[in-house]
Amino acid sequence: MAPSRRDLQLTPVTGGSPFEIGDTEEVRLLDSYDDEDVWSKIEEGGGESGLRKIQVGITGMTCAACSNSVEGALMSVNGVFKASVALLQNRADVVFDPTLVKEEDIKEAIEDAGFEAEILAEPVTTGTKTQGTLVGQFTIGGMTCAACVNSVEGILRDLPGVKRAVVALATSLGEVEYDPNVINKDEIVTAIEDAGFEGSLVQSNQQDKLILRVEGILGELDAQVLEGILTRLNGVRSFRLDKISGELEVVFDPEVVSSRSLVDGIEGEGYGKFKLRVMSPYERLTSKDTGEASNMFRRFISSLVLSIPLFFIQVICPHIALFDALLVWRCGPFMMGDWLKWALVSVIQFVIGKKFYVAAWRALRNGSTNMDVLVALGTSASYFYSVGALLYGAVTGFWSPTYFDASAMLITFVLLGKYLESLAKGKTSEAMKKLVQLTPATAILLTEGKGGKLVGEREIDALLILPGDTLKVHPGAKIPADGVVVWGSSYVNESMVTGESVPVSKEVDSPVIGGTINMHGALHMKATKVGSDAVLSQIISLVETAQMSKAPIQKFADYVASIFVPVVITLALFTLIGWSIGGAVGAYPDEWLPKNGTHFVFSLMFSISVVVIACPCALGLATPTAVMVATGVGATNGVLIKGGDALEKAHKVKYVIFDKTGTLTQGKATVTTAKVFSEMDRGEFLTLVASAEASSEHPLAKAIVGYARHFHFFEEPTEDGESNNKDLQNSGWLLDTSNFSAIPGKGIQCLVNEKMILVGNRKLMSENAITIPDHVEKFVEDLEENAKTGVIVAYNGELVGVMGIADPLKREAAVVVEGLLRMGVKPIMVTGDNWRTARAVAKEVGIEDVRAEVMPAGKAEVIRSLQKDGSTVAMVGDGINDSPALAAADVGMAIGAGTDVAIEAADYVLMRNNLEDVITAIDLSRKTLSRIRLNYVFAMAYNVVSIPVAAGVFFPVLRVQMPPWAAGACMALSSVSVVCSSLLLRRYKKPRLTTILEFTKE
Repeated sequence: MAPSRRDLQLTPVTGGSPFEIGDTEEVRLLDSYDDEDVWSKIEEGGGESGLRKIQVGITGMTCAACSNSVEGALMSVNGVFKASVALLQNRADVVFDPTLVKEEDIKEAIEDAGFEAEILAEPVTTGTKTQGTLVGQFTIGGMTCAACVNSVEGILRDLPGVKRAVVALATSLGEVEYDPNVINKDEIVTAIEDAGFEGSLVQSNQQDKLILRVEGILGELDAQVLEGILTRLNGVRSFRLDKISGELEVVFDPEVVSSRSLVDGIEGEGYGKFKLRVMSPYERLTSKDTGEASNMFRRFISSLVLSIPLFFIQVICPHIALFDALLVWRCGPFMMGDWLKWALVSVIQFVIGKKFYVAAWRALRNGSTNMDVLVALGTSASYFYSVGALLYGAVTGFWSPTYFDASAMLITFVLLGKYLESLAKGKTSEAMKKLVQLTPATAILLTEGKGGKLVGEREIDALLILPGDTLKVHPGAKIPADGVVVWGSSYVNESMVTGESVPVSKEVDSPVIGGTINMHGALHMKATKVGSDAVLSQIISLVETAQMSKAPIQKFADYVASIFVPVVITLALFTLIGWSIGGAVGAYPDEWLPKNGTHFVFSLMFSISVVVIACPCALGLATPTAVMVATGVGATNGVLIKGGDALEKAHKVKYVIFDKTGTLTQGKATVTTAKVFSEMDRGEFLTLVASAEASSEHPLAKAIVGYARHFHFFEEPTEDGESNNKDLQNSGWLLDTSNFSAIPGKGIQCLVNEKMILVGNRKLMSENAITIPDHVEKFVEDLEENAKTGVIVAYNGELVGVMGIADPLKREAAVVVEGLLRMGVKPIMVTGDNWRTARAVAKEVGIEDVRAEVMPAGKAEVIRSLQKDGSTVAMVGDGINDSPALAAADVGMAIGAGTDVAIEAADYVLMRNNLEDVITAIDLSRKTLSRIRLNYVFAMAYNVVSIPVAAGVFFPVLRVQMPPWAAGACMALSSVSVVCSSLLLRRYKKPRLTTILEFTKE
C-alpha cells in the first residue's frame, strides 16, 4: 500500500536546492527565530549532549481543552524542552533531554492526565539524514485582515523547528523555513488549521518530489496495478495516490532515477494504460484560488436565497391581505411569520454563518481578534435579542420588535463583500499568472543515436526537460527551456520576459530563454537550465518573494489591526450605555423610539451598527494588494522588484549614482586611435599589445585584440570583440606571454620575449618609473578631453605608443539624466576612469557631480558619504563589478542583467540595458506609494466617518439611523474598494523618452 500523506517526508536534494539562489534575500524578508541556536542542537535519535524529538500517539482527545491539558502535563515533566500537541492528528511531538527524562516517563505523564499514549516508531528513511532547512510555501485560507496575518505568523514562529515565517494577506500564502528533522509539513498544516484557517502545502525547495495527474484509473484494480508498478521502480522512496482526483505524489531519489525516467517507467510498465501529466505547483495554486472564490459565491447565494423570503415577509407580504392573514395566524405561542423568520435566520446564522463563529472562537482562543469576531458579535446580538424578544412576548404579552432580518442581511452582505474581495484579490496576481502561462505545456525532444545523429523525435511534458536535452522549436512556438541554439536561425520575441520589444536574431550558439516565442525559422536547441534554474522560474520566484514581503509602511496597519477590534467593541459598549442612559434620564424624546420599542432596543441597534460597520480588512489590504500589483506590473515591463522594502525606498531616492562603462555608455569599446611613439613598426606594435591583452577579460582588452586582428586579417569583430573565425584565434599570430598580471584600476603587465610590457594608465607607468614625454602627455590629454580613454603602452622600460578607445554613450542617457533632475533626483557619475575622460562624458550627458579615478571599493565609500545626512541613495551598475556599491546603496539597481536575474546585491533588476528603466523604477515606486497612502486615507477616513454615523452621533440632527444590515454592506464594500483602488495600478504605463522631460519634482 502507498503511504499516507502524513507519512510523506520532505527531503531536499543532496548538494543544494533551487532556493539557494537568493539566500541573502530570503534572510532579509523572513524574520529571525529567537531559538535558532537551541534548535540546531536537536538530534533525531538522541545523543549524549543533544536534545531528542519523538512522536507520541494519543487517544481520547476531543477538543482544544484536551490538547491544552496534554501539553500542560508534558511541559510539567522535568527535562521536556518543548511539547506540541496536534488535536486532529491525535499526536504529540516532544523535544526532551534524554539525560533527564526517558520515553516511558513521557508516556506515563500523558496517561496520568487521563489519555492513552503510545510512543510511535521513528519513520524508516533511505539515504543520508536531511541537512539544513527546507523552505515551504503554504496556502492559508480564511484570512481577512492584518490581525489574522499577525496571528498566523506568531503561531508558525512558535512551532519547534521553524526558523522563519512570513505570511502575505493579498496572496493568502505563507512561506515557512523549517528543519525537517524537527517538524514536517503536515504538522505545519495542522498548526494552521488549529488556528482556525485552511492550510495546504503548495511547493517546497526540494527537487525529489513529483506531482502527477494520472488518467486511466477506472477502478480499484487499476489503482492496485499502479501501486505495484511504483513499488517495483528503482529510486521511488514513497508515493501517495488519491484515487478520486487521480493525483499522484511520488518522492524519489534523483541520484537513482530522473523525473522523465520515472514517468516513462510508469507509462511503460502500464503498457500505455496510464497517461501521466506533471502538475505545476502554480497550476494547483490557481485552481485553489478559483475554488475559494467559488465556495464564497455558493455561500453568498445560499444566504441570499434564504434572505429573499425574509424581505418579502418583512416588507411585501404585510401589504397583501392573504399573505398578511397567514403571517399573523397564531401557531402556538408565536405567529406564523415569527416562526418562519426564526427558522430561516437560524439556518443563515448557524449553518451558512458557521465559519464566522469557528474563526472568531479560534482567534479568541489564540489571544487575537479579527473581523470574524466583529461579525459574529454583531449578528449574534441581533439574533439572540430577537429570540429573547419573542420569548419575552410569549411570557408577558408585550411584543417588542424583532430584528431577524438585520442578522440575515448582514451575513448576506458580508459574504457578498468577501466574494467580490476574493475576485478582486485574484486580479492583483494576474501578472504572476501571465508569467506562469508563458511556459509551454509540451516540448519536442529529439532522440540522438550513435555519433550524435538524430534518429527521431517525440513530444514530452515541458516540466520533464532535463539539462542536455536537444529540443526542436517550430516557427511560432514557445521556446520550452533556457538553452543555446545548435542548428538553424530565426528571430525570437523576448518582450514577455525581458521587456525588449524588438525581436532578437538567433543563430548557432546564441542563447535562448524559455517562454519566449520563435518567430520565423525552425530551431534545434540544447537545454542548459531547466526548472527553478530557468530565467522564467527565477523571475516568477523573485516576483513571488517580493509579493510575500512586507513594506515598512505596513507596520502602521499591523499596529492598528492589533488594537482595532478591542477599540471598536469598547466604542460599541459606550454607544449602548450612552444611548441607554440618555433614554433613562429623558435626554431624548420617546418619539425617536421604534414602534413598541424600548430605550434598550433603540440603543442596541446603534451599538450593533458600530460593531459591524468598522472594518479592519481595508487597512490590512491597503499595502499588500498595491505591492502585489506593482511588482507584477514591474515584471511585465522588465523591472524586477525584490520586495516591498525596496519598492518603498525607491520613492525617496535623492541621489542616483551611475557607473560610466556599460551603464551610461554602451559598453562596446572600440579603438579609434593607435599611435606609435617609437621606431617600432605599427603592425609589430599592435601584435605586441594584443598579445599582452589576450589574457584579459576587460572590455577594453577585447577591443584592442579585435582591432589588432582586423588590422592583420581585415576581419570584422563581433559586438563582444571576439572573432567570427575561431581558427584565427589560434593561428599563431599572437606572441607567447608569461607572468600575466591584471592590476585593478591601473592596467596589465606581463612578459613578452622575456621583456616586461605594461599596458594601462599614468599610475601604472609612474609606479614602474616610465617617463611620459610632454608631446605624448599632450596627445593623451587631447584624447581624454574628447571623452576617449588613453591607453599607454611601455615595452622593456620605454614608452612605445598610445591607443585611444571610445565607448559611445547610450542614446537615451542625456534625456534620462535631465528627467531625473526634473524629478528632483541628483545624478552623480562615479568611475575608475581618469578625470578628463570622466568630465567629458559627464558634460555630454548633463551630469555636474563627477567622481573619477575611484577604485571599485571606493564607490561604496562615496555612497556612504552621501548617506550620512540621511539621504536615500540609489546605485545603477552592472550587478557584477559593482556588487559592493549595489549592496551599500539604499536601492541597488542592476541594469542590463538580461538572463542573470538572480543578482543578490541588487534590490531592482533591470533586465534591459536601457536607462529609461531607472526612471520607470523610481516612477513606479512613487505611484505605488501614492496609491498605498490613498488606500490608507480611504480606509482610515471610512472608519473615522462611518463609526460616528453608525453610533448615532448625527441622529439628533438628521433623524436618520443606519440599520445593521446597511452597516454590514458598507463594511463589506470598503475592503473591496481598497482592492479596486490598488488594481488601478495595473493601468500603469512606463514613461517614454517623449514624456520623461515632462516630469516635475514631487
